[in-house]
Amino acid sequence: MADTADSRTPAQIEADIRRRRATLAETLDELGVRVHPKTIVGDAKAKVASNIDHTLGRAYVGVNRAVTDARARFVDEDGAPRLERVVPVALVVVGVVGLLAFSTRRRKG
Repeated sequence: MADTADSRTPAQIEADIRRRRATLAETLDELGVRVHPKTIVGDAKAKVASNIDHTLGRAYVGVNRAVTDARARFVDEDGAPRLERVVPVALVVVGVVGLLAFSTRRRKG
């Protein structure tokens, strides 16, 4: 319940009104900036850029992990190739390339 008997002086009331008007003006200015189309677009761009950076960072980590895992399968701790794994894969690749080349020549000829 509001106190009907105000003990403030007219000067204090006027000062309070000026403070409240200044605060209200600042609030309105801030709201105007927040709802301005350029601000909204800028915030949206920043959010998209942040999401892209986050996604690219996660993709980089995933690819880096996959490359490291693949390398570990074909190279030992000393950096020497593991021939027991490299040779079969190389033979499969040569076979697939040979089949593709053979089928391409066969279609042309």
